[in-house]
Amino acid sequence: MERTFAIIKPNAFADGNSGKIISRIYQEGFTIVGLKKLYLSKVEAEGFYYVHKSRPFFGELTEFMSSGPCIAMVLEADNAILKWRDLMGATNPAQAAEGTLRREFGKSLGENATHGSDGPETAAFEIGYFFAGLELL
Repeated sequence: MERTFAIIKPNAFADGNSGKIISRIYQEGFTIVGLKKLYLSKVEAEGFYYVHKSRPFFGELTEFMSSGPCIAMVLEADNAILKWRDLMGATNPAQAAEGTLRREFGKSLGENATHGSDGPETAAFEIGYFFAGLELL
């Protein structure tokens, strides 16, 4: 079993789609071993997305991620990282395949409904950023 980190972003939360996304997570065979509702400060969003600090979209991304509540999760499944990324779909909802979360719930490249780790090292950092070991069941 592998673990990955996932976020339901502020736009999907505000649109009332969190329950639908969580339902799909279960339908696809994931176990949710950690879940919490958060309202990130700008500083917390900057710390989380620090790898993108030099990118031109960093300010817009961290402003958006601190604009409202989100749901942070740790998902567990065989090949969880790849499985979650496949379920999310392409970063740009307009290019995401039918049936993916970003295609269904994303609004734009910036407000694409969900986030997921892109590899084992990233997953380890992201899980540790939001969850203490005792919070993962």
